[in-house]
Amino acid sequence: MYAEERQQEILRRARAIGRVDVVTLAAEFSVTTETIRRDLTVLERAGVLRRVHGGAIPVERLGFEPALAARDEVMTAEKERIAKAAVAELPEDGSIIIDAGSTTGRLVQILPADRELTVIVNSPPLATVLATRSNLSVIMLGGRVRGRTLATVDDWALRPLAQVNVDVAFMAANGCSLRHGLTTPDPAEAAIKRAMIEAANRSVLLADHTKFGDAYLSRFASLSEIDVVITDSGVDPVVAAELAGAGPEVVRA
Repeated sequence: MYAEERQQEILRRARAIGRVDVVTLAAEFSVTTETIRRDLTVLERAGVLRRVHGGAIPVERLGFEPALAARDEVMTAEKERIAKAAVAELPEDGSIIIDAGSTTGRLVQILPADRELTVIVNSPPLATVLATRSNLSVIMLGGRVRGRTLATVDDWALRPLAQVNVDVAFMAANGCSLRHGLTTPDPAEAAIKRAMIEAANRSVLLADHTKFGDAYLSRFASLSEIDVVITDSGVDPVVAAELAGAGPEVVRA
């Protein structure tokens, strides 16, 4: 087993049972405790686990929200495949919303040059990238900028969304489950995401397989409100079938 595969399995176990133990993991993976400690350090630096005495716990159990920079370093190949698959959901021309997030940020990087699009974003870094493109008309939502996600929130971002109608909203989420729908840790950011979905004719969720089964504080949509879920090939086929049964088309990139 490669180190990355072992680390993903450690993360899966931590989220499933709430805690992992160094000694137990070393025995189960037939590696040294030093190797497991290095794995936990990698996962902690990625912002998905928090080290505790003798092991680690998932950050969502502590109410922590990984910063955007940390999330951007995790599942990079999967996020790039998801973004490439999302290009098929773009209109030939018209208007789109791109939500703040590490996977949606990959889509921003590869928007085709042959599409005349109006793009609404709530992320200053994404707006900066898009503004250099001559084929795009970029609208930046105002408001308070959250330090962890670099997303604009609150009334100055909400009011414009109530006045627009776009073809497609490309959404990010921290967690997605059948029971809780699409969730995120921050209520202010959840309100913006909800308004984005309401402003769009179609909504597309971009989420790697680690997001499924997780639930955070604030729900912003049910699965039935999402038209397409684009994830990666690492998603469990049973989970993918359950997601599709709840309403959206599921694309495994």
